[in-house]
Amino acid sequence: MAATLSLQTTAGDRIGAYVAEPAGSPKAGLVVVQEIFGVNPHIRSVADRYAAAGYLAIAPALFDPVEQGVELGYDQPGMQKGIDLVGRLGFERALAGVQAAAQEVARAGRVATVGYCWGGSVAYLAAIRLGLPGISYYGGRNVQLVAEPAKAPLLFHYGLRDAHISEADRETVRRANPEAEFYVYDADHGFNCDARASYDAAAAQLALERSLAFLARHVG
Repeated sequence: MAATLSLQTTAGDRIGAYVAEPAGSPKAGLVVVQEIFGVNPHIRSVADRYAAAGYLAIAPALFDPVEQGVELGYDQPGMQKGIDLVGRLGFERALAGVQAAAQEVARAGRVATVGYCWGGSVAYLAAIRLGLPGISYYGGRNVQLVAEPAKAPLLFHYGLRDAHISEADRETVRRANPEAEFYVYDADHGFNCDARASYDAAAAQLALERSLAFLARHVG
């Protein structure tokens, strides 16, 4: 079952959120952190998939403070607009949105995050600042965050052929998080998204299995 709701953040913003509920009692809560393309059909499908696996999943519309209802396509205009929105929003307001979403699903028990692309870096930041276990898929800004230690377990997924993230940057993140789980797939950036040309079904499935195992260990 899915629904939309409104959240108030500590930054003073009112944002929307997509919530996918499991069929039975939830195992835990999960915040699904969007790419730069907004809470679009792909991100909603990710929340639905985790709900089917037993998690109370919520995808906060993090861009709402600067532009409401953003759903962008995976093309050059969509990418350019998404990058502009990220710059206008900033990390702090994004993190406040994640925190509000985490509080909303805390009724399910412990809470973790899973984020993709820009959202992968926001998930990493949530482990640093909010102490939420995090799964970071190909977070291009992760390398900017390594000066602060994480306060919760982390799982990183990267693509070996990702032109947006260098091997040096990956290794910097790995060295900064020696206790984290860290996987590199023979895939490109965005390999989890079946709406992109870079989608890799085998890598996406393996990453999902590892992510579900991580959640089972750390939040239930």
